Amino acid sequence: MDRVRGVRPVRILLADDQPLLRTGFRMVLSEEQDLDIVGEAGDGSEAVELARRLLPDVVLMDIRMPRMDGVAATRAIVDARLPVRVLILTTFDLDEYVVGALRAGASGFLAKDVPAEDLVSAIRTVAAGEAVVAPRILKRLLDRFADLLPDPSSTQPKALDVLTEREREVLVHIARGLSNAEIARALSISETTIKTHVGHVLTKLCLRDRVQAVVFAYESGLVRPGG
Repeated sequence: MDRVRGVRPVRILLADDQPLLRTGFRMVLSEEQDLDIVGEAGDGSEAVELARRLLPDVVLMDIRMPRMDGVAATRAIVDARLPVRVLILTTFDLDEYVVGALRAGASGFLAKDVPAEDLVSAIRTVAAGEAVVAPRILKRLLDRFADLLPDPSSTQPKALDVLTEREREVLVHIARGLSNAEIARALSISETTIKTHVGHVLTKLCLRDRVQAVVFAYESGLVRPGG
């Protein structure tokens, strides 16, 4: 229907060194009228090259690949200021790579065994300029690296001083994986107001999106795993 109405489909680049997995993703995504796979890459270097040439809306990026891994490829795409967003695919036993990918500028991450409908939804969300934060995976990540996070009793970084008390509250809820609607209910204010607060938080902290806001909230000690 989207193609018939003239709406441009979301253009996707698949980056995974396993041809069988790329085939599986292609089969799932080709069922969606608003998604269009424009290329496939078998390693990180090829993914960066194709991202520059094809300018897809979203790169579905594997973490561990030959020549250049998904973290380095993500960083190269972001540093080149391409109008391309990266959605990382990972497995629980490779969690440490996800932190690096998020710092590099990835717009989100999913487990490789994610249900097809969740994958499709995540791609649409990222293409729309939002970020995908998977709370279940994020909790496992942060629990694993809890010892590396700041002591909550220590002084919080000066960067937090630029936020109002309400903006800090909003940041805490973002870090817990809540949507704007859920934060609005929790704080008993309108969703429109929450969107404004989220925008202020990202601007003041020089963060690209909600995913980086989550990482910042934990790394700054504002939020602790399980807290």
